[in-house]
Amino acid sequence: MTTVTGPNQPRRRTLLTGVLALGAATALPLGAAGAARAAAVPPIADCGTWGARPASSPVRILPTPPVKIIVHHTATPNVTDLSRDQAFRLARSMQNWAMDERHWIDTGQHFTVSRGAHVVEGRHSSLAELQGGARTVESAHCTGQNTVAIGIENEGDYTSVDPRTEQYATLVELCAHICRQYGLRAYQIYGHRDFNATECPGDRLYALLPRLRRDVAARIGGDPAAPVWPLLRNGDAGDRVRALQHLLAGRGAAPDADGSFGPATEKAVRDFQTLVRATADGFAGNQTWHQLVAPVRQNDNGEAVEAVQLLLTARGVPTAADGVFGPGTRTAVTTFQSSAGLPADGLVDARTFGRLLG
Repeated sequence: MTTVTGPNQPRRRTLLTGVLALGAATALPLGAAGAARAAAVPPIADCGTWGARPASSPVRILPTPPVKIIVHHTATPNVTDLSRDQAFRLARSMQNWAMDERHWIDTGQHFTVSRGAHVVEGRHSSLAELQGGARTVESAHCTGQNTVAIGIENEGDYTSVDPRTEQYATLVELCAHICRQYGLRAYQIYGHRDFNATECPGDRLYALLPRLRRDVAARIGGDPAAPVWPLLRNGDAGDRVRALQHLLAGRGAAPDADGSFGPATEKAVRDFQTLVRATADGFAGNQTWHQLVAPVRQNDNGEAVEAVQLLLTARGVPTAADGVFGPGTRTAVTTFQSSAGLPADGLVDARTFGRLLG
């Protein structure tokens, strides 16, 4: 086994046991020229171009598109070498680390943006599937999200400094391109710490995510406001707790859907948090909802559909809670979406779910 060392070696992300205080973001204006590049597509160097090793096993191509983008930082030094060669060295180093130390089949993320604003493909076939716009490459960048999210690494450590303006501008362009190709909305851009107990993508880059969503929305349209989730804990009761219990049951837990957040529900929450490497505090907050909620649409069935139906009724749109997403449930969803000022598309994505829980 080869062990990679040196200044570009990605170090393991530090797991947190508490809540991080987020620093204020510094504005990174794109300027008039950047705003004019509404449909700009950044050049992306594929795996062959930067000299990738073959994957140790065939990468898995999923038949469905992603439903979100997750932003990371590499937690490597903020190098001053902005060349394309440095971007390629970083890509090779990250792949070696992923395969030799983590024993993954390939690089974990789909794409990387270097300090010099060069974009490289990470896991094999990510670029080809992005160009096709219909399928996803299974990844290894975020526990619990590797079959549904595109992962973007940004070279550098953004705990206490901002990304370079050029690097940030390229990240905007890349996110906008991914959104166009897969039909994603700007509010479906998240940071790694929204899902796992980690410092990634650094306090400063994480604090820039609202701006990133706005800048992407300026290119693709739509409302960039991210979902807002309630905080539920032991002692709470009501329809939101009942919806939580149904979602947990859909992931293999077995709390009674009685609407009472007692010790059994707290244990189910903590067990789920441990499974997906979220902060295991027993509270149902941002990380827990982000991990539990997946898009629900017509012809789906199960516990998540029943959670939606219960919440629709609680919000004044009576819906049979039978766990089957048929035409009646779709009509109820679009009615609620219209009343809440959301796109009335019948898809219960994270933002619609957040509004139902609000």
